[in-house]
Amino acid sequence: MERAKIDRINELARKVKAGQALTPEEISERDSLRREYIAAVRANLEAQLDNTYLVDENGNETPLKRR
Repeated sequence: MERAKIDRINELARKVKAGQALTPEEISERDSLRREYIAAVRANLEAQLDNTYLVDENGNETPLKRR
């Protein structure tokens, strides 16, 4: 995810925390940015888990299986 988008999420969060109300456009922007951020985090985690192996006592590596 681009740094500018993360900065915008944080800017909107600071605005709400300061007690200012968001406009309907800002609320929908915040929601879409949050969904995009969560999707990026989820994709990064899945990629990391795809490259994770369990090693048994004999040194055999087995990849993690999806449930």
